[in-house]
Amino acid sequence: MAVVEIEQDIGQYLSDQDKELVRRAYAFASRAHSGQYRLSGEEFIEHPVAVAKILSELEGDAETLAAALLHDVVEDTPVKLEEIRAEFGEEVAKLVDGVTKLSRIQFHSRVEEQVSNLRKMFLAMAEDWRVLVIRLADRLHNLRTLSALPPEKQKRTAEETLEIYAPLAHRLGIWRFKWELEDLAFRYLEPEEYRSLAKRIAAKRSEREAEAAMVMARLKDKLLSAGIQCEVQGRAKNLYSIYRKMRTQGKDLSEIYDLLAVRVIVNNVTDCYEVLGIAHTLWKPMPGRFKDYIAMPKPNGYQSLHTTVVGPLGEPFEIQIRTREMDRTAEYGSAAHWKYKEGGKTDKAFDQKMAWLRQLLDWQREMTDAGEFMEALKIDVFNDEVFVFTPKGDVVDLPVGSTPLDFAYKIHTDIGHHCVGAKVNGKMVPLDYKLNTGDIVEILTSRQSVGPSRDWLEIVKTPQARSKIRAFFKRQLREEDIARGKTALDKEIQKLGLKMSVLEDSNILSNVLEKLNYPDIQNLYAAIAYGGMSPVHVASRIKDEVLRVKPDLLPHKEEATRTFQRKPRGPEEAVIVKGMRDFLVRLAHCCNPVPGDPIIGYITRGRGVTVHRLDCPTIAAYNDKERFIEVTWERAVQASYPVEILIEGQDRPGLFADVTSVIAGLGANILNASARGQADGTARIDITFEIHNLDELQEATSRIRQIKGISRVNRVFSRVR
Repeated sequence: MAVVEIEQDIGQYLSDQDKELVRRAYAFASRAHSGQYRLSGEEFIEHPVAVAKILSELEGDAETLAAALLHDVVEDTPVKLEEIRAEFGEEVAKLVDGVTKLSRIQFHSRVEEQVSNLRKMFLAMAEDWRVLVIRLADRLHNLRTLSALPPEKQKRTAEETLEIYAPLAHRLGIWRFKWELEDLAFRYLEPEEYRSLAKRIAAKRSEREAEAAMVMARLKDKLLSAGIQCEVQGRAKNLYSIYRKMRTQGKDLSEIYDLLAVRVIVNNVTDCYEVLGIAHTLWKPMPGRFKDYIAMPKPNGYQSLHTTVVGPLGEPFEIQIRTREMDRTAEYGSAAHWKYKEGGKTDKAFDQKMAWLRQLLDWQREMTDAGEFMEALKIDVFNDEVFVFTPKGDVVDLPVGSTPLDFAYKIHTDIGHHCVGAKVNGKMVPLDYKLNTGDIVEILTSRQSVGPSRDWLEIVKTPQARSKIRAFFKRQLREEDIARGKTALDKEIQKLGLKMSVLEDSNILSNVLEKLNYPDIQNLYAAIAYGGMSPVHVASRIKDEVLRVKPDLLPHKEEATRTFQRKPRGPEEAVIVKGMRDFLVRLAHCCNPVPGDPIIGYITRGRGVTVHRLDCPTIAAYNDKERFIEVTWERAVQASYPVEILIEGQDRPGLFADVTSVIAGLGANILNASARGQADGTARIDITFEIHNLDELQEATSRIRQIKGISRVNRVFSRVR
């Protein structure tokens, strides 16, 4: 495709300066992609030119067309984004960056990669919705040339198109993109169904074309005689929408009456309603088949009157009535308003139509799981909608299947939290009632309500409501954790003869928090409650800080000072050798015994008694059994003992940090730690730390086993040093 085709389109609406920007972008992209070819065999530059051509048919602005021509340069060539920015300015660079995929990052799964790219695109869309229009045009051309790809790639691309890109085109209201994306994806996902349905529809449609011509001719004559300037045309329903209606409603093709619709385009809204009245005098309207999208527009801005009448041959016909501006918006959606900001002021009506983008940003901040995020997109953003009213007449759009609770949380979080009942059309309904289009919903609230019930998580349909309910319980649990942690720390501080009031001293509190690496006291209390930090360890740090800053607050100041300054006894002093005093004792490095371990002594030549654990493999190698001697632990001695453990689990980011945090939270000193990943996706962590007794070791290993992904925690015998 030559760039001259784009110039023919843009020559109708762009200035000479804007056209020059597009030409420069083409020249730059052509040089960057020189020597590159697509799988179809055509030069790579043909793809960005085709994308720009699609957008020029929608009368895209110069920056959008330039970005379309450059959209693959950063991703597929050595050119950096900084070069684009320097050559074409910040606006074009931002559009290119928003469209560029995260191709240089390694992802654990295709879903994670898909979600990461969508998150990046949504963030860019929040600043400029044109990013999405370029991506849609890019996807449309990729589908038009999809036959060059292998079958697996064809199906994957088609599936992603139906799940994500076609619904996004619907949200933007770009009908031209939506129907072609759906039909092309349908063709590759269900080739047999596609061919069979296309053949049947062609035959059925030809039968109805004569009747459609009769309807259009008679209606146009009647309207012209009434002095209404109009354009009357026929519209064929796209294949996929017919297929979907047959599947969801369980209908045969013979029961689908809107294969062809008559569209009437007039000059103003008054004419729209006058046309409706004339149509109903010519043919009998079908009850329940009239929709006024002018008074109640769809969220994507779509406006039109829809009515179904019984045609001259007894077959139902749909008639759509709209103004020229409405028709342009229906075809091009948001792309009908490329310049939506003038004089620096935002178009509020346009921003309201794009409010769903802000929902995406809210969800992506709250949802870290890729699968959960994709499910949220499919349910709330890409699902069919119902339109309900507030008691004041405001329209609220929700996914099909939504309940009064979804409505309440859509209005405001507090209304949802304090909901105690609901009325629909003036009548009380249960909270799991499924809302229908046209319902008037009133939420009953009470300030005495304690908040949502956990059962509500099973009732609500929208991720928006679900995330707000979860946030409530998370906040509630945190408040409980803070209270429990405060109580636990208070007890330990009292044991030291201190009061919690010592924490009112800003110097003591800030120093303790800094040393323990916590931003504030609430986070420290919460950590104590869930086991991330030992209250004994925190109380000890507080005592040390009080002794350093305000020792007069401590009872028995002199004794406390002596205790603080006294050199701690060595771990060997905790061992009693039966029948001997002042005998040299050392703890074996091969098994690192700690108080609580069953132990035995071995009399060595020149090094006194070496103390081993009874299960130590080393003692089995000793031949002289007469050298073994009974030893016991002296309970009164408090000392630190090194212990080594081996941890195995599923490798993941943050695993090593989680393990070391648990140990540090117990107040233990880590002497040595190493971690390594295995080829099978597992990880091994070897860590040596100090404890006071076997109970502390068991506490540490128990908490480590509770860490996500951990499969084994074993105490190990060290190599003899």
